[in-house]
Order: sequence, then structure tokens, then C-alpha cells
Amino acid sequence: MAVFYFITMEILKKLCEIQAPSGSEYVMKEYLIKYIKQNKKNWKVQPEIVHGEDFQDCIILVFGNPRTAIFAHMDSIGYTVGYENNLIKIGGPSAKKGAKLVGKDSQGKIEGTLKTEEDEHDFLTYSLDFKREVERGTTLTYKPDFRETKDYIQCCYMDNRLGMWVALEVAKTLENGAIVFSSWEEHGGGSVGYLGKYLYEKYALKQALISDITWVTNGVKHGKGVAISMRDSGIPRRVYLNRIIELAKKSKIPFQLEVESAGGSDGNALQRSSYPFDWCFIGAPEDNVHTPDEKVHKKDIKSMVEMYQYLMKEL
Repeated sequence: MAVFYFITMEILKKLCEIQAPSGSEYVMKEYLIKYIKQNKKNWKVQPEIVHGEDFQDCIILVFGNPRTAIFAHMDSIGYTVGYENNLIKIGGPSAKKGAKLVGKDSQGKIEGTLKTEEDEHDFLTYSLDFKREVERGTTLTYKPDFRETKDYIQCCYMDNRLGMWVALEVAKTLENGAIVFSSWEEHGGGSVGYLGKYLYEKYALKQALISDITWVTNGVKHGKGVAISMRDSGIPRRVYLNRIIELAKKSKIPFQLEVESAGGSDGNALQRSSYPFDWCFIGAPEDNVHTPDEKVHKKDIKSMVEMYQYLMKEL
């Protein structure tokens, strides 16, 4: 078990190191396709791998006769370099001044620090402290610093590299289901509509679980189990939600119920699509959201994997 745990944590560490902010998911796709082809021989069921031009940078894995799909977005937050090393946000990064940023343009690798200044309208502006002007349009992400203690794992981009990692863990034993690696979630979505369309029209699939990472709040704590979200800015259909909660209770796997007024996920995009998808966000809570120091409790990671394995059999 210790050896297995070490190997899988190394995969999570690798996922956190890959630079794939919204719009640049192709880098993550290339890694995932290679990983899946190398490892699927050890999985219980060999999935069909669906990708290509019609799916842009996304991937769908289809196992057996799918009834439910896991959606895990591949992208992260970050920055686009504008003029004179000014930075434009990709999604909603929350790093403080001094955070380390990395990237690459045609002149070479980039590693600099984030600068913040208040403008004449009392808004914060962002720029990169670097020895030369970086080429316009270059994408920058946090420099990874993967830390592991007895109880916690901490690094940039646990949202949503941990959600992806959970999906890959479930893939090892999944017999019937689909796993979807989607794009653009952090910057407004855009891929989930056509991914859902494909699954609905080809497999009559209309149940989804959103493998993503949520927040530690006054109602959702570290170490108390995976969070099943009853709502955020989107509201799942209550019939489906009640069914999931009842199954979660029967499972005896630790979980917490989340009720929030803000935040969103691929579930919201599914709900806005023209297809009758039911969805529910289920994810481990983290501290330091959208910073280089996202922190998740190992007990919550364990319960997240177990809950997905259980629900994919029972739904």
C-alpha cells in the first residue's frame, strides 16, 4: 500500500507541474493521452479513447455501457502577458505580491515574481518582475512547490489536478461509465456543451458527477470527508441530489454537505446546455483557493476516491 500510495502521489505531483491554463489544455491532453495508453492495460476494463478535432483539446473515456459520466476540468488559472509585462488574469487567480510565476516564450524560460499596484481607480493591476520584456500573449502559471505532510498535500493547482487524479484512480476499476476531461472551466467554460451532446446522443447518458475541488468554509472543514454540494451559484435537480445523498449515507464513506451562494463548475455549464443532464459537484475542500498554496487533507482525498468508486457502481 505504501508503494502504491507513493506512485500515485507522484502522478498527482506531475499533474500539478504541467502548465495548462485555460486555452492551453493541449499540453495536459498530450500528457494524459500518453499516460492512458501506457497504463490502461492494467485497468479492469479497456476504455474507448475519444478525442480529435471535433473535441478540441478534450478527452472522453468510455467504459463498458456507461450510465454516469465523471467530468474533471484540465485547465488552471494563470496570467496572460500583455504590454510591457503587464498581466491579464486567466480565470480568478488570488496570489499575493511576490508569488513566483513561470512560463516560456521564444527567447527562453521565464521565472519572475508577481507585482501588484493600485491604479487611479483603486483597482489592483498586475505585472511581472522580470529582467526583460516578455513576449505578448505568453501564458504564465504559478511555480509548483509540492509539499506533503502526514495529513496534508499542498501545491498550486490542486484545483483541479486533484479532481483529474481522482478520475484516473477511478478509471483503474471502472466497469461501466465515462470519464470526461474538459477545457476552459476556470475562464467561463465552453467545452461541456458539446461533450454532453456526444454522450447523450451516442449513449443516452444524462447523469454526471463533477470531480472538482471546493473551498474550506465555516460549514465545510478539513478532514471531515468529501463535500457533496447541494448548491453553489447553480442548483442541481433535487431528485438527483437526494438520490446521491441517500447512496452516500448507505456507503458509510465520510462526507459533508455543502451549501454555498457562489462558485460554479462544469455542472453549471451542463445545466445551461440543451440536454437533460442531472449533475452533482462532489469534491474535497481546500484552503488557499487559487493561490500557489492550495491545501487538501488526505482523509478527504481518500473519501473522494471511495465515493466516486461507489457512486459510479450504484447510480
